[in-house]
Amino acid sequence: MTTIDEQRAKALRFRALVTDGPLVLVNAWDAGSAVLSVAAGALAVATTSAGISWSLGRGDGEQLSRDEMVAAAARIIAAVDVPVTVDAEGGYGLEPHAVAETVAAVIEAGGIGVNLEDSVDGRLLSLDAQRERLAAARAAASAAGLPEFVVNARTDVYLLPAESGGHGRPSRLEQAIERAVAYADAGVDSIFPIGLSALGELAQLVDASPLPVNASAGPGDPTIGELAAVGVKRVSLGASVAEAAYTLAFRATQDALGAGTYDRLAGTDGFSALDSRFG
Repeated sequence: MTTIDEQRAKALRFRALVTDGPLVLVNAWDAGSAVLSVAAGALAVATTSAGISWSLGRGDGEQLSRDEMVAAAARIIAAVDVPVTVDAEGGYGLEPHAVAETVAAVIEAGGIGVNLEDSVDGRLLSLDAQRERLAAARAAASAAGLPEFVVNARTDVYLLPAESGGHGRPSRLEQAIERAVAYADAGVDSIFPIGLSALGELAQLVDASPLPVNASAGPGDPTIGELAAVGVKRVSLGASVAEAAYTLAFRATQDALGAGTYDRLAGTDGFSALDSRFG
């Protein structure tokens, strides 16, 4: 069982990794993927809500309850010695008290941070509403004795279509900057404009934001070095590794049941090498 002092030390370590940046987070969805991430050199682990949902046979988007997501996160936290931050989706409830309860549950499970979204059912929450929710997250962490807890504020202004309030007038960049300023006032630790990958625009956000910027990354996006060069301090691969793993499982099954072949499974490290990474 992780003690509050151990969590405090891990949270401070995580904060230092972001400050030195960029901290690269290859998001895990179960204990096994977290263990392999650390074996490959990861200094911290972030969870992916999509990957965890898929691992439990459900789709993404708060189709799991808070208890189910936290239980999955707890298994990941128990499997590794590095700091673990949890994708808490929209906080499992609109009201600030629901977000506070989620943060308290994550801390109880041993987590040192959360990722919290600012949209629900495809629409952005108002600045004031999200600021209250984020302030509740910060207050809950302090009340639990972990003021070092890391709150990553995801903004969906780049993810949502125009009619949802995601862009238009003002521009998406202007909205992201406005939200970074408002969220900083609520006491969060970083801003995560998911879906923004253009280096020039990321550089502008880095320059204007009072918070460190977390960029999402995957196939076709800028390299870690390119993101570091424009000042990004935290990089999340999100669901992309889980997408690759589950896509392989689906296509390998199609091959075996259809053509009766297994070629798609070639190129693995082999049973013994893989098994040895689990200790």
